[in-house]
Amino acid sequence: MTKEVYTSLAQHLELYFLSEEYSLHISAGLDVSNSDVNRLLKKVRLLNEYQKEAPSSWIRHPEKYMEEVVESTLSLLSLKHKPNHPASPDFLSPVHFLALLDIKAVWFKKWTHAYYSRRVVFRLLERKYKSLINAAVQQCLDYFEFCKAAVNKNPKVSDISQQHCSDTQNFSYTGPELQYIYFVHSLCLLGRLLIYKEGQNLFPVQLKNKKATVSVTDVLVLFAQLIYYSPSYPKTALAAHTENYSPESLVMEILQVFCDQTGCAAQCLYTDTVIDALLHPVQSLLNGTEVYINCLETTLLDVADILARIAASEGGLSILLYGENEKNAKDSHTAAHVLVQFTKKLLHDDISLLSGSEFMPVVKGAFIFVCRQVYKTCEGLQMLIPYGLHESIAEAWRKTSLLSERVPTPVTDADSTSSISQESKTSLLWEETLLDALLNFSTTPKGLFLLHSTDAMNDCVNFMCNSLSKKIQTNEYEDFGNRIIVTQMATTPMASVALQNSGFIKAIVTELWALLECGKDDLRITQPKSTPVDPIDPSCQKSFLFLVNLLTYPAVFELLSKRDIPNKPIYSFREVPTDTIDIIDRLIILNSEAKIHSLFNYEQSHIFGLRLLNVLCCELNTLLLLETQYKVSQVLLTAQEENVTETSEGPGVFIIDGLSVERNHVLVRINLIGGPQERILPLRELDKDSGLYPWPMFSSFPVPKCYLAEIPRKAEFRQDKDLDKLLKLLTSLEKPTGWAEICRKQFCKVMKTRPDSISGPILAQLIEKFVSHLSESKTDCYFSTGSYKAVDADVKKENLSSLQQLGVEMTVRYGKYLNLLKEDAENGLCFVLMNCEEFLKQQQRTVVSSLCCLQEHYAGYDWFASSIFLIMSGDRERTLTFLQQFSRLLVSAFLWLPRLHLSMHLPVTTVEYGIHPVYFCSAHHVEMLLKAELPLVCSAFHMSGFTPSQIFLQWITQCFWNYMDWSEICHYIAICIFLGPDYQIYICISLFRHLQQDILKHTEARDLQVFLKEEALHGFRVSDYLDYMESLEELYRPMLLKDMRTIRTQNT
Repeated sequence: MTKEVYTSLAQHLELYFLSEEYSLHISAGLDVSNSDVNRLLKKVRLLNEYQKEAPSSWIRHPEKYMEEVVESTLSLLSLKHKPNHPASPDFLSPVHFLALLDIKAVWFKKWTHAYYSRRVVFRLLERKYKSLINAAVQQCLDYFEFCKAAVNKNPKVSDISQQHCSDTQNFSYTGPELQYIYFVHSLCLLGRLLIYKEGQNLFPVQLKNKKATVSVTDVLVLFAQLIYYSPSYPKTALAAHTENYSPESLVMEILQVFCDQTGCAAQCLYTDTVIDALLHPVQSLLNGTEVYINCLETTLLDVADILARIAASEGGLSILLYGENEKNAKDSHTAAHVLVQFTKKLLHDDISLLSGSEFMPVVKGAFIFVCRQVYKTCEGLQMLIPYGLHESIAEAWRKTSLLSERVPTPVTDADSTSSISQESKTSLLWEETLLDALLNFSTTPKGLFLLHSTDAMNDCVNFMCNSLSKKIQTNEYEDFGNRIIVTQMATTPMASVALQNSGFIKAIVTELWALLECGKDDLRITQPKSTPVDPIDPSCQKSFLFLVNLLTYPAVFELLSKRDIPNKPIYSFREVPTDTIDIIDRLIILNSEAKIHSLFNYEQSHIFGLRLLNVLCCELNTLLLLETQYKVSQVLLTAQEENVTETSEGPGVFIIDGLSVERNHVLVRINLIGGPQERILPLRELDKDSGLYPWPMFSSFPVPKCYLAEIPRKAEFRQDKDLDKLLKLLTSLEKPTGWAEICRKQFCKVMKTRPDSISGPILAQLIEKFVSHLSESKTDCYFSTGSYKAVDADVKKENLSSLQQLGVEMTVRYGKYLNLLKEDAENGLCFVLMNCEEFLKQQQRTVVSSLCCLQEHYAGYDWFASSIFLIMSGDRERTLTFLQQFSRLLVSAFLWLPRLHLSMHLPVTTVEYGIHPVYFCSAHHVEMLLKAELPLVCSAFHMSGFTPSQIFLQWITQCFWNYMDWSEICHYIAICIFLGPDYQIYICISLFRHLQQDILKHTEARDLQVFLKEEALHGFRVSDYLDYMESLEELYRPMLLKDMRTIRTQNT
């Protein structure tokens, strides 16, 4: 019955509007107090109210019911007089009346919300009633032409109907007001229509007065132009709701919805034409051309808002960086280039039209935010680096900081509103905006490197710490961006110290202790805490992962180097740890009764500490530091020895509990070196069948042999033509043109067909001959090195630091296990390390710094030199000669990390930051390629608050020891030497590809960083991914090698 009433009313109105009785014209306006007009409005309102309610009950009726309602409505709204009708040119249509009652076209929004009704609406529009869309487009175009003409005549024009408004209430609408209301309705209808694919398919439309058709792109360009040509503060007859119906705010609502609807935005917004339309006022100001725009500041803020939303998505960022065609990436006129140039001009107050504006800081902040969306990604930063935006922001911050220091201290007796001026508040807010912008550079490795050059590191970290503390109080701590920033900062020494000085680490440790030991002070305890089931209680998991992210080797070295454990005789229950050294003292090295008795939850807390120790010791340099300074192994062995049953007959039996199992696992991990097939780590669980713990425990060295896998016998060497050809090329005295490239191709051929043949003496011979030739070629030599004669003295272990001594012992133990070294190999390795240090010292500069890592000696152990020593089967002279020749090549900078310690080949500023090129160059490109090649893996890292660069740096620093088997480590070194330093990046991308499913699984389990640091790379063979690496080389080599070759000058 309702449908019949509705359709009858719609048909009645249609007949009425077509009758000669109806003679209302737009130009005459409309008086709603007139009884006939009032009666007509009530009829239309009745229709509109049902239009809004009907969608909630459509599903209850047959589809025919909905079709009849929709068709009767569209038929009424598409109504047109015949051309010879006297009212035709100036016809006050049904849409005008509907717009008066439902100006934002809420009825259309509700009808298109669900697919069930949307498909019917769009089908009927396409087949019969496309004129309704044509009229809406025409209305928007007419209004735009009016605004454009008005602005060109008078840039300060404010409204289409301003002259008709008055303060007194009236019940009439003028013709322009009616047209404006119709325009708003049309604008909202089109905005809703274009959200959907079916709506976009209704375009292009053909208008009567235009030869060319109007496409979706044309409509979006029109929307963009309405932002800066329409009045920014229209005063329509709807005085109480004026701001809601301004064209600028309506268009902004529509475009914001477009940005949120990813699929639609990709097809509509992400075009060069639309982006150029949005950038028109920016480009005009940049070029210094005359600008006819209403309220320039508001327009710029709106444009910045939309561009920031576009830049926040992958497709949007791509269109800003490269345009529709990525080949235009080198074109300096892409949107990203325009934006950064304009932002720099704003920061330098170089836009004359905006000078003196009170909104200038807000406009600056808005465009900085757009640029921030760009430079917080690796590819965006890469494009913006030449402009030095970080320097401009830092300069603006320094000026603002100086001004804020001059603000007088508020008087305590005075009212706060009078003591602190609005100007000082604005200045403080602007300073925070700039610090936030600088801080966000540190989301990428190279960005963090740039942040170091601004001298704002400490201020940025303090700002971040204060922001996080506020978010903690408001339960908004789950901020992926801040966790990424902290993880990046923990990878560099200077930033790690800044985190310590800011109180950030203290806050993390204090929060952990509250969760682990004593609970929240403000929490009323009504029942005892439940006994934890997991080794690490879920409430402590977040703190555990934060510590794992924070305690990289650079951070550990700065925070712990030469610091003794407190080892107090008494610990108060109220004594709360505040530092990393306290965590080690109270949770890991529990070597006294006082420490044990000071813990409320001894077993749970100690297991937490042992789990943390287990992850930290996966980084071999951290292991060496903790072992040499705190004798961790001995503490754990003593604890195991004390955890034995007392018996009168013979030795006791180990008590199997959570702590002894955990200690056993840690002891095996920190005392054996080996890849996935070389060492066997004990599980932390009982055997499912027998219910017993199957792994032998021990309380003294050596570690039981069952934890070392048997080395498989080497297969009998078979002659191989390809390998013979490679050896012949390398050993021949005559070198043909392009000899190095021929060798590389032949090497790849052997690697693909018989990778196992490249090992042992053959591998040593291959890399030795190849490096020897390259080091004699001026074109291949990147570093100049002086002459050096090896110290021929009898070098012994005692000549080295305790950290290096322990490293030598571990290396030799591993070499003997692999049957590569003899009994007297320790002295030979000491000879190599000692001479390498002396040789490299000739190329070092003196730096005065408070950083521990910038003192005389390299902070860690030389894992690369040790690897070469093993490859050369312990031949010390051969190893040293190879390393001296190798040090001349570019690849040495990225494979051999100690090679550039305090190096004079790097700019002095780079050295002072304590950041290695492997981080700001290789690690940066690993993150960039990962996003392009493996977007799911990249997203997983982001969601975990962990960075690919951190695990990459850990792998590279220790030459994949403990992560790969020895044969794969050899192939990694050989491939990088033969094929180039960029293959280091391709190998790591291949690794992430190999681990993709595991990474996604552990992201879901929220232990990604623990998995990547603890687990060896099972099943990965370098040679299996060589084809994939070659495909990466074709795409990325020019860019990567260009960047790698700039490390000598990269000091910005």
